[in-house]
This record gives sequence, structure tokens and C-alpha cells, in this order.
Amino acid sequence: MIIENLKALALPSVSQPYEVRDTILYALGLGYGSNPLEPGELQFIYEKNLKVVPSLCVVLSHPGFWVQRPELGIDWVKVLHAEQAFEIHAPFPVSGATRGEYSILGLEDKGPGKGALLHQQKILYDESTGHRLATVRSTLFLRGDGGLGGYGQPVAPPLPLPDRAPDRTVEIPTLPQQALIYRLSGDWNPLHADPAIAAAAGFQRPILQGLCTNGIACRAVIQAYCGHQPERLRSMFVRFSSPVLPGETIRFEFFEEAETLRFRARVVERDVVVLDRASVAITG
Repeated sequence: MIIENLKALALPSVSQPYEVRDTILYALGLGYGSNPLEPGELQFIYEKNLKVVPSLCVVLSHPGFWVQRPELGIDWVKVLHAEQAFEIHAPFPVSGATRGEYSILGLEDKGPGKGALLHQQKILYDESTGHRLATVRSTLFLRGDGGLGGYGQPVAPPLPLPDRAPDRTVEIPTLPQQALIYRLSGDWNPLHADPAIAAAAGFQRPILQGLCTNGIACRAVIQAYCGHQPERLRSMFVRFSSPVLPGETIRFEFFEEAETLRFRARVVERDVVVLDRASVAITG
């Protein structure tokens, strides 16, 4: 990695129109529709009285897989999603156009052989009104780029989860082809489609996108704590601790606290935690 080139990088704003079919396709990529008789699922995949899954904000006006740029020298095959957070400021229309303004908050060096954390932020606006819709923060784990130094402000680490049994659990199965469906919402990293690229990165087969796991977590929260009312979900944070393989079942374990809802997620088949130290804010 060439840090000076990364510091000088200015990501352009990204404007993106989206249609009803894009909103529906995103929900299908999260597995909505597995029970076509459930009104709480149908509202995200049927154009009549359609609603938006709040985590759609993470894919709209996406800048693309820019870490592949050769002038940055990043070992992009080893890049993984480490953290994802979003805060909703205004309701999303089911179709329209957004503009994303991007900034790199900093690079957190973990040391030689330990990788680095790249923190970035997106402010998402409604293109037609100029209203701010969401603030989205993400962290990339650059597994092959540690020991080269850092810059900017580090992001405070999340607190550990309570040391007790969860108050509620929700299980959601994923589809064997789910990573391929989710790619159509804009995450074109070949790690999630090409077996050869996955093998080069150290995985037995293509893995599920971290943002897809993030969206499934949003789905679990809406189902378990929002009464299928997505407008009640105001913000969410997740830390990715291990990848999901398409076709596995994810169990979400929720811890109810006074002012926030905390959770983690584990793959049932392998008993591996895939999301940790996660939190969500709900209104009403």
C-alpha cells in the first residue's frame, strides 16, 4: 500500500437513480420472500404499498470497489469488511435518486502481519430535495497492509456484549445463491462469485457479502423488535468477525438494555460468531 497516494485520494460524489425494481431486488438479496404469505415480508418485495429496508442506504450511491486502484498498492484480494454503521435521518422514497459524498476518516495500523483498518464515511442526500437521508460509516480490514503507518482519527471500539444469555433469538436461513443475487445491488467484489478468487483469499468457496449479512441483521431487528415497521429503526452498527457461507443459517442473539438493543449473530451449522458487539437504536 502507498499511504501518500491514499491520503491524496479524493473520492468523487456519486449520484444514483434507483427504481422500484432496485428496491425490491435489494430486499430479495436479503432473502425476503422466503415466506410469500407473510405480510411483513411481502411489503418489501411487492410494489403495492412498498416499503424500503433501511439498510438500503449502504448500497445506494456506492463508489465501487475503489481499493483495486493500482496506484494505491492495496492487496485488495485480502480486503474484508470489518465494521458497518448507518444512521437514518429521513424516510427513503421507494424510488428516486441519491447523491453520496465520501471521505476517508483515517487509516488505523495494527502492525506488521496484523493488517490495517481503513475508516470511511458516506453522507447520503436526496438528489431532488438536497435533504440528508443517512450517514453511513464503514471500516475495511486490509489484511495484507499492516505495518505501514496510519493517519487520521481512530474510531472508538464498541463495548463487549453482556455476559449472560440473550433475551431473544431469531434464526434466518440464507440461500446457496444469495451472494450472487446480492451482487446485483452493487457489490461486485469477485470474492463473492469467483471460486478462484475466493481460494486465493483463503476461503474454500465464495463467501456472503458482509453488507448482505448486515442487511439480514436489519431484517432480523425489524422482524423481532419493530413489528415489521422499518421506519422505527433509526441506526445500527455491526462488527464482522467471520464470514458467512451462502446456504448457512444465521442465529441473531439479542440483549435488551435500558437505552439500546445489543446483539450478535452466529452461523448455526458451524457455531461461529459472524457479527459481534452490534447495536441498534429503535424509536417508539
